[in-house]
Amino acid sequence: MTLEPRGNAMDQDPGVYRREAAVGGRRSDAVVADLVRMIQSGNLQEGERLPAERDLMQRYGVSRAAVREAILSLANRGLVETRLGHRPIVRKPGYEIAVDKIVDLVSHLVVEREGVWNLFETRIFIESALARWASNRARRDDVEELRAALEANRQAIGSSTAFDETDAAFHAVLYRIPGNPIYPAIHKAYVEWLTQHWRSMKRGADIDQMNYAGHRAIFDAIVMRDPDNAEEAMRRHLVAAWEFVRSTFPTEG
Repeated sequence: MTLEPRGNAMDQDPGVYRREAAVGGRRSDAVVADLVRMIQSGNLQEGERLPAERDLMQRYGVSRAAVREAILSLANRGLVETRLGHRPIVRKPGYEIAVDKIVDLVSHLVVEREGVWNLFETRIFIESALARWASNRARRDDVEELRAALEANRQAIGSSTAFDETDAAFHAVLYRIPGNPIYPAIHKAYVEWLTQHWRSMKRGADIDQMNYAGHRAIFDAIVMRDPDNAEEAMRRHLVAAWEFVRSTFPTEG
């Protein structure tokens, strides 16, 4: 594949990119800047493959190493998807991709107790607000979806893997109810950050039953349109959950 212009995006003389690189920094930076412009303008469409490395080298007058560095930079921004043996595919990052990048940046912070608590505290804050919001504004369909998720969670009591999945699914409904696409992306990030700790926690049907009871209290308050109790039920539930997460760390001596 060669770079064919759409409009005027590729009409610029390749020598310009070499001069830009000489003035502004690394050669790969000029390649990245131009490809970002093309993706944002639609001259490179989502789902389209980038040209072959050789074509990019010829177009921009740079080395293979510079092209690969540029592609890596685009991938780190969520603008292309790379796969071994295939040309990168253009992606226009949505909220989930953007949050995925934050996941990568934050993941090193959640190996120590303080870092995990800082993260978990944000979850308590957000989900308490979501429970309050749902109690005020959830529609009938939202309540039925939450009811179905609660029932699936009840049926999973005693099966650790299934209970974890239905636990996350119950909370996921609350993130979807406001209709803001950022919230489900944030929930996905919380699940990825905290899964390793969930898997290390003490398990058993009695603990599942306790967590289910927390979900039930949240649901009942939402159904009763009681925002204060919904918020407080979520806070109690997550504070109790934190005690189990905290148990996954070595005892401080």
